Amino acid sequence: MSVPQKARVRAAELRATIRHHDRLYYIESRPEIADAEYDALFRELRELEAAHPDLVTPDSPTQRVGAPLPEGQGFERVQHEVPMLSIDSLFGADEVREFDEKLRRFLKTEEGADYAWAVEPKFDGVSASLLYVDGVFVRGLTRGNGGVGENITSNLRTVRNIPLQLSAEKRPLPRLLEVRGEVLMQRAAFARFNVVREEAGQPTLANPRNATSGALRRNDPLEVARYPLEFHTWAVARVECDDAFETHSALFGALRDWSLPDSGYGEVVQGIDACLDYHRSIEERRFDIPFDMDGVVAKLDRLDLRERLGQTSRSNRWQYAHKFAPVEATSTLRAIEVMVGTNGRLTPRAHVDPVEVGGVTVRHTTLHNADHVEKLGLTIGDRVFIERAGDVIPQVMGVAKAAKDLEGGKPPEWSSSVPAELLIDASREPGPVSEDDVRRGVLWRFGESFAMPSECPACGTPTSETGKYWFCPNGLACPPQLVGRTELLCGRTALEIDRLGKKLIAQLVDAGMLATPADVFHLEAAKLIELDRWGQKSVDNLMAQLDERRRAPFDRFLVALAIPEVGSATARLLARNFASLDALAAATTEELEDLEGIGPEMASAIHAWFGSPEGATLLARLSAGGVEIVYPAATTAADGELAGKTIVFTGTLENLSRAEAKRRAEGAGARVTSSVTSKTDFVVCGEAAGSKRKKADELGVSILDEAAFLALAGG
Repeated sequence: MSVPQKARVRAAELRATIRHHDRLYYIESRPEIADAEYDALFRELRELEAAHPDLVTPDSPTQRVGAPLPEGQGFERVQHEVPMLSIDSLFGADEVREFDEKLRRFLKTEEGADYAWAVEPKFDGVSASLLYVDGVFVRGLTRGNGGVGENITSNLRTVRNIPLQLSAEKRPLPRLLEVRGEVLMQRAAFARFNVVREEAGQPTLANPRNATSGALRRNDPLEVARYPLEFHTWAVARVECDDAFETHSALFGALRDWSLPDSGYGEVVQGIDACLDYHRSIEERRFDIPFDMDGVVAKLDRLDLRERLGQTSRSNRWQYAHKFAPVEATSTLRAIEVMVGTNGRLTPRAHVDPVEVGGVTVRHTTLHNADHVEKLGLTIGDRVFIERAGDVIPQVMGVAKAAKDLEGGKPPEWSSSVPAELLIDASREPGPVSEDDVRRGVLWRFGESFAMPSECPACGTPTSETGKYWFCPNGLACPPQLVGRTELLCGRTALEIDRLGKKLIAQLVDAGMLATPADVFHLEAAKLIELDRWGQKSVDNLMAQLDERRRAPFDRFLVALAIPEVGSATARLLARNFASLDALAAATTEELEDLEGIGPEMASAIHAWFGSPEGATLLARLSAGGVEIVYPAATTAADGELAGKTIVFTGTLENLSRAEAKRRAEGAGARVTSSVTSKTDFVVCGEAAGSKRKKADELGVSILDEAAFLALAGG
C-alpha cells in the first residue's frame, strides 16, 4: 500500500523539526519549546510511522532504541581504520616545558615564536569512535585495545546528544566523517540515577565512569537508554568533504556546524605558558565543572605540524595530557598480601579499610616491591595516606600515624577484622582468626613489619631475589603463573579467546585440565560438561571459538607466548623483521639487539626464552593442538631498491620524524636497525650525525642524505 504524499511530507517536516530542537536542547542548551510541545511532535511522528511503516528511516528520531542482542551474544569486533592511540601523561609544569622544548627542537622553531594549542579538559569517561557516511550515523566503536574496538552502534544511538543525522543548515555534509570523543555522565545526573535505582531496589553504582562503561556494554539498548549518557567530541580521525582545514579549531568549527557536540570548555591558546595557565584555571574549577576529569589535554592546533611530528607505537607526538594533583584520603592498613604475577614476580598489595578517594571506593592497592614498603616505613595497623595517582590508580603514599603511636594501641577487635578474601575459608563465621585461618603470604598481625616471604605463597617454592624484585622460579607449575599466562594467551592482544576469562581459567587449572596455556587447545568437551557452571551451549561455543583461533597472526602468536618484555609493539617489530618463528628462535642476542627498539635486556630475555625447556614445551604443545601461524604477506615493495636492505638512521632529518622515516623504509621493504655493522647497507644521515656516521665510514657502508633516501624509498 503506497504512502500518501501528505504523510511523507509531514513525516519529513516532523523529523527535521525534532532534529532542530534536539540540537538546540542537547548541544546549544537554548531550548525554544516546552517539553510537552516536544513530546507532542515526537508522538505525532511515532504514530505516523506506525500507520505507514514505509516511512521509517534508520536516522529517524524514533529509531534511537534498537532490538537487544540475542542472549549470550557478544559485540562484533571491528578494526579501527585509524588506531585510537594513548596520550602521554605529564605531571607538573617542568615536564610540560620539557615536552615543549623537545617539540620546538624537532620543528626547528625560531626563538621567541610560539605555537597555538587547542586545550580542553581530560574527562574521565569512556572513549568511543563515531562514523558518519553522507551525514548519517552508521557505526560506533569502543576504543578496545586501540587497534580493534567493539561495535556498540545500537547502544550509542540511545545517547541523546549524538545526532543520528548531521545538520546541513550551515555547510554541506561531509561524504565521510569519523570523530572520537568521550561518553560520560554529569555527576548530578549520576546521583539522581542512583536514587532511582535505589528506590527500585537495584544496587547503586560506584561512580559515573564505571556506570558509563557498564551501560555501553549492555546487550539491550532499551536499558542503555535509561542511563543519562552524553557524548563530547575531542578528535577527528577522518574527514572527506569539499572544505580544506588547516587547524584543529577550524575543523571543530565545522563539527559544530554539523551539529556534533563538544564539552564547550575547550579553548585555543598561544604558547606553552598559556597552556599552563589553562591547566591551573581548570584545576581550580574541577569540582564546579559537572563532569569528572583528571587533567587537561593540549594539542597543536596546526594540522601540518601534527603530520610532521607523527606518532610512536602508542601515542601522538603532538599532544600531551597534563594531569591534576591527585586526590587524597586516609585509612587503616589492615593487611599486606604477596601476589604472584604472570611471570613469577612477587608484589606486595595493601588491604585497607574501605575509603572513598575521588569518588572511588578503595580497598586494596599495589605496594610495588619490598624496597617501596621499606621506604614508606609501613607496619600493619598504620593510618596511611592514599592517593589516586592521576586520579586513576590508588596508591599508599605514606604513614599518617604509625600503629605504635595510635591511642589505645591494638584495637580489641583486630583479629576479627581480617578481610574475608584473605581467609582460607572466606565463608567462615565472623570472629577472631589465627594463623591457620589466613592464607599464606598474608601479613595481618597488628604492628608487624613487612618482609618478602622465603617461599612462594602460592606453591611453596623457595623464592629468589633479582635486584629489587623477588620471584617464584616455579614457572607454569605455580598456579597463578599458569592462570596469568593462560589469560594472556586468551587475551585481546593475543589469540582473543574471550570465552575463557580469568575465573574459568582458574577453574580449569584447579580441575587439572591445564598444565600449560597451550592446553586450552586440547580441552575435551566431554570433560568440560562435567564441571560446575558449564552447560552444553557454553561448551559448544568455546569449542567453536577454539577452532577459529587455531590460525593466529604471527605478532599475536608471539604475544600469546608470554615472553618476558614482549608486548604488542615488540611482537609487531619481531614479526616484521623475521620471516618465520624458526628464524626468530635461531636469532642471536646481537641480531635481536640490532633492531631499533630492542635493548640488551629485552634481547637477552627473548633469546633465553627460545632456549628454555619451558618455551620448547609450550611451542610443541601449541603445534600439537593444531595452532598455525599466519605470516604477514610479502611487502608490495619487494622489488624496490630498498627491498631486503638494512638501514640505520642517525642525526635529525629535516622533513621527516624518525618514526616517519622508519615507516617509509619498512614500507619499501627495508629492515631498520639501531647499530652500524658490516651487514648494514645504508646509513641515512641527518643534521648532527655522530658516531654512527664515523662507523659507517670505517666499514665502507654507503651513506645517504635525506633526499637520496627519499628517492630510493619512492619519494
